Parts: sequence; structure tokens; C-alpha cells
Amino acid sequence: MHKRTGIIILLLLITSLVQAQQKLSFPEVDKTSYELYLKGNWKELIKYSEQARQQGIDFFYLQARTGIAYYNLKRYRAASEWFLKAWEIDKTFEWLQEYLYYSLIFSGRNYEAYVVADKFTAALKEKINYAARKLTGTGLEAGYSFNPEFNDLKAASHGQKAETGSGYGEAYYLKNYHFESFDLSHRIAPSINVNHNFTHIGINRAQQIDWSNSNEFEAKIRQFQYFINPNLLLGKKWYVAPSLSLIWGDFSYARGGIRGNNRIFENANINFHDLVFSVSTWTHLGLFSPGAEYNYGNINNEVFSQYSLWLTFYPISNLSLYFTPRLYFKSDDENNFDYNTLGLSGGVQAGHVHFYLQYLNGEMVNFIESAGYVVSNFPGTSEQKFSGSIFFPTGKKYKLVLRYIMQDMSERYKVYNNLVQGNTLIYNYTKHTVTAGISWNF
Repeated sequence: MHKRTGIIILLLLITSLVQAQQKLSFPEVDKTSYELYLKGNWKELIKYSEQARQQGIDFFYLQARTGIAYYNLKRYRAASEWFLKAWEIDKTFEWLQEYLYYSLIFSGRNYEAYVVADKFTAALKEKINYAARKLTGTGLEAGYSFNPEFNDLKAASHGQKAETGSGYGEAYYLKNYHFESFDLSHRIAPSINVNHNFTHIGINRAQQIDWSNSNEFEAKIRQFQYFINPNLLLGKKWYVAPSLSLIWGDFSYARGGIRGNNRIFENANINFHDLVFSVSTWTHLGLFSPGAEYNYGNINNEVFSQYSLWLTFYPISNLSLYFTPRLYFKSDDENNFDYNTLGLSGGVQAGHVHFYLQYLNGEMVNFIESAGYVVSNFPGTSEQKFSGSIFFPTGKKYKLVLRYIMQDMSERYKVYNNLVQGNTLIYNYTKHTVTAGISWNF
């Protein structure tokens, strides 16, 4: 019994001595962390700093060294948090200012970077090319979309399948469309940046009318869109971005009628004016960036609201890899608030080349993406959309982008009897879009 008690006491003494040996002191942490910093042993430095903080030891240089360790491992989102902690203690060091600025930039937290940069020394502002108010970028992009099933659709005899009979059968088959887009962005304050876009779209369709016999006409849509989007940083890292899209244009087509005993067709034109208002908000929490968006749309004389929630995940703590699942909900006069579409997107950086992919699945009618910037208000509905983009720099200020978009579409062949819609027949096709653009960052 006495022997067992002695062993227990000895074990307790050994444990106490080990714990005493592991107990760190401020001078020791300062010395060891500095030695690890000089050796560039970044992983060991991060591990050692965590051990010190568990024992209640933390100070300016330990925070800065931890940030530098994460920065050199390219884990910029983690690095920025430690630089911000050190920055709150002492804002005088230019080396810390520069580390903080670029860690925020490389984390996708640009407006936070601009806010802190506004307090930097004049020399450092000049070095990083920062100004509180400046033109930040411009860009041009053009695209072409085509329907490889166009000829097959025209020859599909939809009128017979829909049993037009003596009625008036009508369909519009997409042939192609093109668009041209111009972007401009400028910073009006450290925490406020404004984006502008002007886009023109020209859509070519074949209008097929079965009325006694088959008739074909050209139908064209000209659409213009002006988009304005301020981005604001409120507080330390709460972002808010309202936007407004004004959409207008005209639709030319052939209209059938009766003059005397003859059936005639005449050119007709319809002007349209649509509007989309959006507001989105998001923040940054470590490796995650949650966000939400509200859209109000008045498109094709239909008023509706659309909502979405998303969560972006940065698994390696930088912009080289990220994933964003997103849920869309919709409500209008016919449907209550309900789930609408699932979106999955993500990006990967390989050297200087950036790849971005997006997949959408749901009921996309008058569907709104990207804060009202992309509005799927074309005729028809879609259930799936896939897009891929490749960005690559040319020089220090220019960036080229190539995109490919594939989207399934469903439209209706409609039959009218005495101006009342009767039979309908759904026809499907897939449209393909390729675009190319260049942007210039000032």
C-alpha cells in the first residue's frame, strides 16, 4: 500500500515538473518566435504562437509575426486577421501597413483595404498606387449566341402536332443574338465604389405562322440595359450593394389580320420598358463569407420579388480556390414565396490564370443573377444553365476573359381560335454563347 502511494506521488511530481517546464514566459516567447521568423519556419511559428496564446501570452510582435507566417504560406484571409489585430495596437509601421493592405486585397476584401490605406503614409500610398477617389477600371465585352437546332425546329411541323386546323398557330424560333457591353467603375470614397454598365443586345428569331398555310417572317428584338451598382463598406466588414437596372427596347414582328376577304400580314412594333432593383449584403468571417440578396423586378409586365442566400467557402484561406452554393426563392402574383433555383459556383487559380464555373438548376423565368446585372428576360423558360470563364492577365493592368455558356430553353407553339389561346405545344432547344472581353485596371 505504501509502495503504491509512493508511485502515485512520484508520478504527480513528474507531471508537475513537466508542466512547469512547458510553462512559457514573455521573454522566451518573444525570443523563440523571432528566431522562427528569421529562419522562415512559418508552420512551426504558427504552432508555437498558438501554444503561447493558450498560456495567455500575446503581444504586438507575436501577432505581426503570426500574420507574416500565414502570409508567406499564402493563407491571406488568416493573415489579414492577425495584421488587423496588430494594426489596432500600433498603426505607425509602414511594413505592417503594406502587409495588411495586400493581405486584404488578396483575400477579396478590397474595400476594407482601401479604408485602412486611407490612413497610410503618403509615401506608401504612392507605392501601392492608392487614391481615395479615382477611376478604377473599364472594360469591353462582346458575345454571340446561336441555336444549332434552328433548322430542325423550323421543319418540325409543330402546327400539325398542335392541331392548328383553321386556327392561328404561331411560334418564334431563336436563330442567334449578339451583345456588346461596356463597363466603368470608379471610387468616390475609400468605402464607396460605383460600377456602371451599358449593354446592347440584338436578337434574331424566325416567326412561323400557320394560318391556312405556313408563313415565315423575321422577328427582331433590340434591347438596351443601363446598370448602376454602388458598393459600400459599413462598419469594419459589413458590405452593402444596391443596384438598379433599366431595360428598354423594341420588338418587331409580323401581325396577322383580315382585310375584306383576304388574310394579310403587316409589320408591327412593340416598345418595352423593364426595371430591376436589387440590394445585397455580405460579410467576411474567417474562411466563410455569407450573404443575402433581394431583387424586385418588373419584367414583361410581370411584377415579382426574388430572394437568395449564399455562403462562399475559401478552403485554403485565399482566392485560389473557393465554392459558393446559393439558394434562390421567388414570389409573384401567382405563387407565394417558394424555392426557385439552386446555384453552385466556384473558382480556381492556376498560376496567373483564373477559372470560374457556375451551374444553375431550377425554374428560370425572368431570372435575376449577379445583383441585377444579368437578367434572363428572354422569351421562354430554362431549367439548367452552365457557364465557364477563363481570366488571364496581359501585362500589369489588362485582363482578358473568355466565356462559354450553355443553357437549355423551352418555348411554346401557341394556337389561337377567334383571338383566344387554345392548344400549346412545348418545344425545346439548347443555346450556346461564346464571349470575349478585355478589362483595364487603373
